[in-house]
Amino acid sequence: MLIKVAGCTLNQTPIDWDGNKNRILEAIQTAQKEKVSILCLPELSITGYGCEDIFFNPHIHEKALEVLFNLIPQTKNIITAFGLPMMFQGNLFNCTAVVANGKLVGLVPKKNLAREGVHYEPRWFKAWPAKLIREIEIHKISYPIGDLHFDFEGLKIGFEICEEAWASNRPGSNLAENGIDIILNPSASHFAFGKMKSRLGFVTEGSRAFNVGYIYSNLVGNESGRIIFDGGVLIASGGQLLAQGERFTFKDVTVTSSIIDVEKNRVQRARTTSQDPKLEQESDLCIEVDFIVPESENSKINSVIKDWETSNNVKEEEFSRAVALGLFDFVRKSYQNGFVVSLSGGIDSAAVTALCRQALDFAAKELGLEGLKKKLKHIKAIQTLNDVNQIANHMITCAYQATTNSSVETLEAARAVAKDTGATFHDWNIDQVLENYLKISESALNEKMTWDKHDAALQNIQARARGPAIWVLANVKSALLLATSNRSEAAVGYATMDGDTCGGISPIGGIDKNFLRQWFRWMSEHGPKDSKPFPSFKLVLNKPPTAELRPLSQNQTDEDDLMPYEVLDQIEKLAIRDKKSPVECYKVLSESPEKNIKLKSWIIKFFRLWCRNQWKRERYAPAFHLDDESLDPKTWCRFPIVMSGFEAELKELEEMK
Repeated sequence: MLIKVAGCTLNQTPIDWDGNKNRILEAIQTAQKEKVSILCLPELSITGYGCEDIFFNPHIHEKALEVLFNLIPQTKNIITAFGLPMMFQGNLFNCTAVVANGKLVGLVPKKNLAREGVHYEPRWFKAWPAKLIREIEIHKISYPIGDLHFDFEGLKIGFEICEEAWASNRPGSNLAENGIDIILNPSASHFAFGKMKSRLGFVTEGSRAFNVGYIYSNLVGNESGRIIFDGGVLIASGGQLLAQGERFTFKDVTVTSSIIDVEKNRVQRARTTSQDPKLEQESDLCIEVDFIVPESENSKINSVIKDWETSNNVKEEEFSRAVALGLFDFVRKSYQNGFVVSLSGGIDSAAVTALCRQALDFAAKELGLEGLKKKLKHIKAIQTLNDVNQIANHMITCAYQATTNSSVETLEAARAVAKDTGATFHDWNIDQVLENYLKISESALNEKMTWDKHDAALQNIQARARGPAIWVLANVKSALLLATSNRSEAAVGYATMDGDTCGGISPIGGIDKNFLRQWFRWMSEHGPKDSKPFPSFKLVLNKPPTAELRPLSQNQTDEDDLMPYEVLDQIEKLAIRDKKSPVECYKVLSESPEKNIKLKSWIIKFFRLWCRNQWKRERYAPAFHLDDESLDPKTWCRFPIVMSGFEAELKELEEMK
């Protein structure tokens, strides 16, 4: 028996009822045109995954159910798995509604809830007990709800919902014992570096170990703010990957299909299974669905694997594509007219500006110019423009805000970056503003402020003085101001609050400076295929990272103020990600061939700065989640704002010989 199946990616938005419904309908209609028999939609696709505490609102559950029943009649001759929240006996469950040929067959609640890092499902949902089946009444009709699997004219279908496939006790084992032919996995799996390899593993290995067909679907895009979904439908059978859908797509809906040889899996299961099959309660609804497809179609493989996914620079490519997609969706879903960046001539702000341009380049490459403008239909001014350069010039605005401490090199680098990206560029001087602030402060203090006595205050006022004017630009243009600080700076508080932290979103706030420099060098020499080159990056790289807040005669650099970024990032990983003490950090790093005599002092400095600056991390603009080293206190790394500062542990390190 050959079955044509499909998974799809959807770019949904929390409680965008009409938009979400129409995108689901488009997926169903596309699958029907392709004569698909089974379609797996992503997790919670009716409401959107990122509703957070909106899930507590009773009318949300009622509206989601209304949308489901509006869509049910559209499922002629196809089995479809919809995701939505369902209230049952006073508890809320993350459910998959199974619909076949215009009829609701049953509801499968999620048993293993995602509860770590960016996921907080137990706050809203209850986990459904394994093997429990009950009845739920909807519109005066009873439907089965629970740990169900389904028998459609002899074809057996079961579920692993997102997190369940990652769990050690994944449901697939029990499903295999019950002779399941196809497992559907509706997911909302966020992007993280290297995560796709893990997904490929549990999908292909699951299909082999359980001798089944396996369909994994996922959301795509920046759905609700911090999290970026990368899509990437996966279809496997008997240990072989049959189809892989596109990742980081700018399309709202993508359906990926393939054909599964059910009989082949059954034969293999019969050879390897020694246990008696379990006979448990299951849906016995029989429907008329034409499962059989011509043998000639069995060779059709629908895989979209880009060259970059097998290159040596996968992480750099993923970073570009994830953040570009995140920015594109953020600006359109927040109805902003573009981006504003305070462009200093350094790596951080240049990277943010380039990522804005890549968002437009990638969208135009995939959707075409008219498709890009349609996605940004709220920006009326770009609808008559004729190319991406013109759109970039309208949508990306940069300003270099000089003081007497700014160098000619950074001005020229900033100007070149703006030219390369096509951004509108402004260059102004804020010395008069600073002078006025200092006059007020010196009058209050009744003393002259000097560098030897007031270093931090004199640096910070320069960074803060740049905030008001750049906010004015953003406000007047109704554009999104982007913060330009990175994760390494966040770890030690090397960023001025209300200075370079100004912004509504921090595109590079989730990435360390060491990788950012690596990406920057790659961008200056190669870069992704679907984006214009940025030769100006070489100018930026000519000057060591510097805040340029002290007099030029002092030759200020970030690494002189702190420590080498490579070392800082190593300490951060050990101390924050791996939860090691100062002494343990020292023991690990002292074994390195590059051990430095300053290592002990750098570790002490890191821990002290980390502890003193939690209040800053609490106030930073939201950052895109990119890996398991996030410092975001709201979703990943909670830390006390006031604490002892590891003083006993640091004393132990200081006394080590």
